[in-house]
Amino acid sequence: MGGSRAGFEAEFRCGIGYDSHRLEAGRKLVLGGVLLDSPRGSVAHSDGDVLSHAIVDALLGAAGLGDIGRHFPDTDPRWKNASSKLFLDEVRRQLAGCGLRILNIDAVVVIDEPKLAPHVGAMAGNLAAALGIAAAQVSVKAKSSEGTTPMIAVAHAVALLAKVNSS
Repeated sequence: MGGSRAGFEAEFRCGIGYDSHRLEAGRKLVLGGVLLDSPRGSVAHSDGDVLSHAIVDALLGAAGLGDIGRHFPDTDPRWKNASSKLFLDEVRRQLAGCGLRILNIDAVVVIDEPKLAPHVGAMAGNLAAALGIAAAQVSVKAKSSEGTTPMIAVAHAVALLAKVNSS
């Protein structure tokens, strides 16, 4: 699961995450911790940040720790309207406790409006700050559904973790 070199062995772990939320008029739209100007926002128990949620799922999966619903269930009133930054903070602590560090995250958000290109840098910066990594370790891409799913926001994420052991 990795290479050995002069008493150094690394274990690499990859996880994939996904989230989607229906969009509704009059609600807030938060993606990657950025509050966007939009006529529609996510219908969700928490802040509905599909990008952060997909990343949380990818990180938990890579660590073998289950999924977002197991750690932050929508039946728990503690998470009602909660910022997804809390989820990212908690997962960062769990990864550190397992001796895992984040090497990189690659994510795609699919939403028809608003246009996200002007905001992806801020999203990557917010996510990196919450996870204690460099912004260069987080890639956020924005795509349109080309009108096929105009009333939902979707995000996919992949995370690569490393566990380093000295031999």
